[in-house]
Amino acid sequence: MEMTIDKQSTTVGFIGTGVMGRSMAGHLLESGFALHVYNRTREKAEELLSRGAIWEESPGAVARAVDATIAIVGYPQDVEEVFLGHDGVVRNAKQGALIIDMTTSSPELAERIYHDAAERGVSALDAPVSGGDVGAREARLSIMVGGDREAFETARPLFELMGNAVYQGPKGSGQKTKMANQIAIAAGMLGVCEAIAYSVRSGLDPKTVLSSIENGAAGSWSLSNLGPRMIAGNFDPGFYIKHFIKDMRIAIDSAASYSLDVPGLELALSMYEELARKGMDSLGTQALYRLYTDGA
Repeated sequence: MEMTIDKQSTTVGFIGTGVMGRSMAGHLLESGFALHVYNRTREKAEELLSRGAIWEESPGAVARAVDATIAIVGYPQDVEEVFLGHDGVVRNAKQGALIIDMTTSSPELAERIYHDAAERGVSALDAPVSGGDVGAREARLSIMVGGDREAFETARPLFELMGNAVYQGPKGSGQKTKMANQIAIAAGMLGVCEAIAYSVRSGLDPKTVLSSIENGAAGSWSLSNLGPRMIAGNFDPGFYIKHFIKDMRIAIDSAASYSLDVPGLELALSMYEELARKGMDSLGTQALYRLYTDGA
């Protein structure tokens, strides 16, 4: 694609200003890009609007107004509506525009968006992220990108404002990489919860235990970032349980398409679904710890 992205001439759209999207969009705004935004609930965009972002009334309106559109929403059905709906991004994007889905969604849907966009002369990338609310705030997200290499290179200036982007391969590759990421996290979260629960039950100070084990072979992002929240009893969402359940279901379906069994992932899903049945699906993923401490 021929587009060059720079702050002086490129207008950017951002759809989805929730827990992560608000920070991600904020980095673009702070860097000097003219930013157009849309969110189903306008109140969640007010902070960005107060800083100079421009409100649009629909995903299509965003796409009509900008050169590059980014979205991070909740579920695959939301992605489908935002990108492929009648007033969606693909139908309304300018020819030669760039569109980027940063939601964790299905590889198959990413491929549909890519093909529909290509038919209209629009370049599409699937670029899901990992790093939670902390990574979004601190612009340290891991960004996994699928699509055409040329489009990835064009989008690089935007990605660099939000974190570290790695090109994974053709359309759908970003989403497949995110599935691998979620598979690794799911079973790992069981280990983090069990390690901290054991520390407490055995009479150790879990904070002191954490200071040792997070720097050794047991170290992980979840241990260092979510372990302290578990210990403090802070279950506010950096990443919602309901969204993690969605991701795990997509990963299980995707693994099945390759005849791969994922028993660790299936166990983690069953435990998170237990939390959801108890009405806790809007808590953060670290709330899994409650199953070990009080049975939720």
